[in-house]
Amino acid sequence: MIQDFSSLDTFEAERPRLRALAYRMLGSGAEADDAVQETWLRFDRTDLAEIENLAAWLTTVVTRVCLNLLRARQTRREESLEDFTADWLGAADEERIPQEEAELADSVGLAMLVVLDRLSPAERIAFVLHDMFDVAFDDIAHMMERNSAAVRQLASRARAKVRGTGAQPADPARRRQAVEAYLAATRTGDFEALLTLLDPEVELRADAAVTGVARPLTLQGALAVARSAVAATTRARFTVLAMVDGSPALVMAPLGRLSLVMRFSFAGSAISAIDLTADPDRLRTFDITLD
Repeated sequence: MIQDFSSLDTFEAERPRLRALAYRMLGSGAEADDAVQETWLRFDRTDLAEIENLAAWLTTVVTRVCLNLLRARQTRREESLEDFTADWLGAADEERIPQEEAELADSVGLAMLVVLDRLSPAERIAFVLHDMFDVAFDDIAHMMERNSAAVRQLASRARAKVRGTGAQPADPARRRQAVEAYLAATRTGDFEALLTLLDPEVELRADAAVTGVARPLTLQGALAVARSAVAATTRARFTVLAMVDGSPALVMAPLGRLSLVMRFSFAGSAISAIDLTADPDRLRTFDITLD
């Protein structure tokens, strides 16, 4: 096979930037090299005449590769970044020079890498692209297949964690308003309103008694949770606002019999987690006060 040197030269010119980007996203030189190599394979299979902005296209590809790697890492519950950095990530690659890993880490700062490792995959991607590489939110939204508002929120939350401030909890009145708004949007099937109330990385957890299939259920992401809420429009007619263990929540009580409690957690003013409980024994432990 004859090598297309023009294509190779074009990619090699971008390689240092892509590797720097991948390393900050992944915190591992070996994984960064893997991400860049996967990007090259996709580049090599693509008709360059179809690419209007090569740098942007390559950034999009390496970003999506890194996002997939981060999600896979989170799913596998791999060792923490401290475990990786203990041996400079070189044990699995005999050709890797430890000094090279040290130089990569120094270019970012080990403290920063440790903090970045505490972010969710989506937060990390949004923060690295915008705050470290000055990529516009609209462009990041395209890369991550999200809307710009969601990406801005991800970057803002990541920035707060990096600075050590964290998200400030909403005051009780605003939490109550958010829960009321969630119920109202569910009753009317207002999908867009639900999205504005939910954190982009919101997680819904339902116990086995809710699912009816002897195992709990977890939904992740605002789209999945909003769709679930819209599907529950009929049940929402039997749902009312209540104080559960001192916090605003929703309770479902058809014919006056308590069947489900829905509790909410917040990141700032956005709903970050929803816990659905229908187990009868667990329901009896809640302190519930209706207005």
